[in-house]
Amino acid sequence: MKRLQVSGQNKPAARLAGQRLLCVALVLATATLSACGDKEKKAGQALASVNGSEITVLQLNEEMQRSGVQVAQQEVAGKQLLEALIDRQLLQNEAAKEQIDREPKVVQSIERAKAMIVAQAYLQKRVGNIPRPTAKEVEEYFDKHPEFFTQRKQLDMRELVIASKDMSAELKAAMDAAKSLEEVAAWLDGHKVRFARNQVTRATSDLPPELGAKLVAMNKGQLFIIKEGERSVLISIAEVKDAPVTREQALPQIEQFLMNKKNKDAAAAEVARLRAAAKIEYMNQKDKPAAAAPVAPAAADANASADATARGVAGLK
Repeated sequence: MKRLQVSGQNKPAARLAGQRLLCVALVLATATLSACGDKEKKAGQALASVNGSEITVLQLNEEMQRSGVQVAQQEVAGKQLLEALIDRQLLQNEAAKEQIDREPKVVQSIERAKAMIVAQAYLQKRVGNIPRPTAKEVEEYFDKHPEFFTQRKQLDMRELVIASKDMSAELKAAMDAAKSLEEVAAWLDGHKVRFARNQVTRATSDLPPELGAKLVAMNKGQLFIIKEGERSVLISIAEVKDAPVTREQALPQIEQFLMNKKNKDAAAAEVARLRAAAKIEYMNQKDKPAAAAPVAPAAADANASADATARGVAGLK
């Protein structure tokens, strides 16, 4: 495979260009609603003007805050983000000329982002002052979950990744009959089925408890399948090692976990309260859930992006 190389004298320029592109991406990622305010005068001290549209200190500070810029990096990052804001304004101006901001899909995306931001702001106002977990709560969690800490295991696994569309009855039969991952790989090669190899190391603390317990109980070399939408992963346990975590190492992580859980629970409780007080009608009865299970907006994205291994527990064999 050929690799593109940058000569020594052009490395700084290439690095700067890469940083500039990264800043543009960060700025664009946080700009979903910016088109809504173009017709209004922007508040704050102006840092630049792009064809008459001002870019202000408030805008720059917002971008630095969203990007998580550290104090020591603010001077350098500020200049890069300012250039990225100028680039974004140029793109917005051209989009406005072509009336892209009026296209149905764009309008729908803006409205969705606006609704999410407003809902999140409401939740932050209502449940944003949750007290941090006490030392006793943190200690109790450590003591009650030895599988995550004192009995934590590290699993070294080997994987064959196959497109789910290639999971024919013949391939499934070959997997059931195989005694090792290499036997399956040889079958795939012989039948011209494309696959990829991976080596993965996971800790039981990174896995859903049910899945972690099943994996630890498996024999070395035992095969199992996890289905992840368009791909299926055939996995073999290569080795299981003890990897305990000390109390001192675990306490900060536990505190953060419990804090996140408190926020999620408080948000869910607020949504449940609002649902109980609201009149909700389903136009199609088939859309009505058998039992209402409200999901707080703050947790919706997290649920949608849950670890694929959690969805694959049913695929264990």
